Amino acid sequence: MTKTAWHPILAAALVCAAAPAFFVLDRSLLGWLLLAAGVSVAAIRERAGVTASAPSLTRDLALTGLGMVIVHAISLAAQLDDLSMLRFTLALGGAVLVPYLLSRFVFRDRAISFPWRARQRWRRWQWAWLAGVLVLGWLILPFYFITSGVYRNWPVVDTPELIARLFVGVGAVGIWDELFFICTVFALLRRHMPFLAANVLQTVVFVSFLWELGYRAWGPVLTIPFALLQGWIFLRTHSLAYVVTVHLLFDAVVFGVLVHAHNPGLLPVFLL
Repeated sequence: MTKTAWHPILAAALVCAAAPAFFVLDRSLLGWLLLAAGVSVAAIRERAGVTASAPSLTRDLALTGLGMVIVHAISLAAQLDDLSMLRFTLALGGAVLVPYLLSRFVFRDRAISFPWRARQRWRRWQWAWLAGVLVLGWLILPFYFITSGVYRNWPVVDTPELIARLFVGVGAVGIWDELFFICTVFALLRRHMPFLAANVLQTVVFVSFLWELGYRAWGPVLTIPFALLQGWIFLRTHSLAYVVTVHLLFDAVVFGVLVHAHNPGLLPVFLL
């Protein structure tokens, strides 16, 4: 890789480093400074001679940063009351919708898209991975949530209404994860750098968000490979439907574990 080719990665790394500043360290000023630095590096590079027909790194990083800023506008502590769920809906929805609308209708670009289905049927390995997600989740997630105590980062669900709200919330956030981290962040970064760099950087943003959401303690040991795999799978399949299915199966186990942890014996299907 030439020296010039590192400039997009440097600029994107600065922008994506704002995610741990926002969501892990809770340092808003540091996050804003990193965003400004990354976009500035991109702007300086483009002024130095990028052709007008090339995708704009400055614009794409600004859209990425804008999505993170919108998410950071609210606390990501899991709550199931009406106001909290409305707040999540507006913030997370805005983080996907605003960059998409700006890209599509203001910049007249199709950088962000949501390819729901690929033109080919799911292959054997894809069906096998769906089963693998369920088995691995069943084996690993109860141990993680219960022994680390992170299940307490989610509210107690001890009534049918609260259990239903948790089910909706976990599933909705899982779908949003793929719309934002894969179809927005990863897609924007992928236009300017090799797959590996783009995938690692989207993982930084993905895992930082999950940390504030509640996947703490040794949670990154699970969420980092999951985020990397989702980026790789999307590159292979170009199917939002498939990565969403994978995520929802994973989250179905998360939901079951949270209900089980708060109500021992209610779902006697886990080993722990």
